[in-house]
Amino acid sequence: MKIASTHILAATAALFIAAPAFAATTIKVTENGEAGQPMTLVIDKPTVKAGSATFIVHNDAMSEEHEMVLVKLKTADETIPVDAAKNRVDEKKLRSLGEVSDLKPGKNGTLKAKLTPGSYLLFCNIKGHYAAGMQAKLTVTK
Repeated sequence: MKIASTHILAATAALFIAAPAFAATTIKVTENGEAGQPMTLVIDKPTVKAGSATFIVHNDAMSEEHEMVLVKLKTADETIPVDAAKNRVDEKKLRSLGEVSDLKPGKNGTLKAKLTPGSYLLFCNIKGHYAAGMQAKLTVTK
């Protein structure tokens, strides 16, 4: 009986040690900026390993609503299609992996995605926000 409980204890310990290897990577995203002022979208990890990821998005603005859109780029230097008349990224020409939309000031949102190696862009696509600087690149490695 003592041997069996030792093996169970060892197996349980091995599971706890291995568990973090299967955990999703958490990427914190902070959005900030008010109309007529500089706007930012900052990620805490510009490079992560491929696999499951959870984006925790916080709108740090005082009164401005924001959103975060995630797209995989074809190349690291891909030019993003902007509709000048609407002052927004033309999302119809990109493949979105998801978004956190309508994020009120001071609020948080979450997006879960499966990331493969390559380059990604996170951006706010509320009118004028992308052009005002609300964008960040993410590199995913093997």
